Amino acid sequence: MTQTNPLKNTRIEFHILQSFPVTCLNRDDVGAPKTAIVGGVARARVSSQAWKRSVRLAMQEYGAKLGLRTKHIAELIAKACLEKGANDDQAKTCGESIASHLSKDTLLFFTETEAQAFADYASQQSFDASKLKDKETHKVAKKALNLAVDGIDIALFGRMVAQAAELNVEAACSFAHAISTHKVANEVEFFTAVDDDPMGLREDSGSAHMGSLEFNSATYYRYVSLDLGQLYQTLKGQNMAGAIESFVKALYVAVPTARQTTMTGLSSWDYAKVLVRKGQALQASFDNPVKAKGNGYLEPSIAALKADLAKKEQMAGSLFGKIAEIELGNDKQPNNIDDLIALLVSQLPTPTQE
Repeated sequence: MTQTNPLKNTRIEFHILQSFPVTCLNRDDVGAPKTAIVGGVARARVSSQAWKRSVRLAMQEYGAKLGLRTKHIAELIAKACLEKGANDDQAKTCGESIASHLSKDTLLFFTETEAQAFADYASQQSFDASKLKDKETHKVAKKALNLAVDGIDIALFGRMVAQAAELNVEAACSFAHAISTHKVANEVEFFTAVDDDPMGLREDSGSAHMGSLEFNSATYYRYVSLDLGQLYQTLKGQNMAGAIESFVKALYVAVPTARQTTMTGLSSWDYAKVLVRKGQALQASFDNPVKAKGNGYLEPSIAALKADLAKKEQMAGSLFGKIAEIELGNDKQPNNIDDLIALLVSQLPTPTQE
């Protein structure tokens, strides 16, 4: 009997405003801060992938057991085979054989549970690589996979297994590219470095090195959607509260790592409106760039975001499907990330409903 999904078509939407001073959070191929044309003007941009990876890695600080994203599947399986009693040659050939059934030199999300299950399967075949069949390998992986135990990140961010579609995992969360709410022009920092000259060999008084780096400053709009129905389906209803807690905490603290030692950008959220909704996902566009008017970009960005979301809610009517609405960054409750998490977890079904 198919289990009913009590969270089907239910999502948490994060509308985040976050201001950074002099930074280069995400570089393009020539080392300049990424940009995009939105509303006819240049905006600062941070790619979804850059922020997503930072969030994923930060989750382990808050109790999440992560999978591994790697090309070295064969080596991980070989190590597990060695622990099960295979010799070096057997472990190597079994690891390479099983890995070839999953991917061909591509990054793959993988879990320790799967590695152990593959090693058990190889052991049952006396570590004879010729007996390891791709369809059986896929069955072993599908039976072993339990993302609620190890691999919460796979449940959140998804997985594609090119050679075994039945092992694909649909992502529960979606990240938009972060864009500045206003027009931005990248600037250039010229710098020099001076040789300490410990041997007294210098004959000139100039710099030993000169260079330049591009940077900008911006108030970013970040949109993140977490599909609770998909997460519930993938995790089979297990560890939903833990997944949400680690994800939201990581979302709050994580910042892309580019040039953090030379242009530190460690600003936290300035404002967030978080919605729990049923229905189509909706984000703000900031097509009309906000103006600072001498008081910075944050306040007009907050006003513009509130107005845009209110308009979308009014136009959508019953289709908006709002269940709960939470603001951070004002004097209302909740007023911290712990309150936010508690309110989000309270939207989950009780064990009897599950």
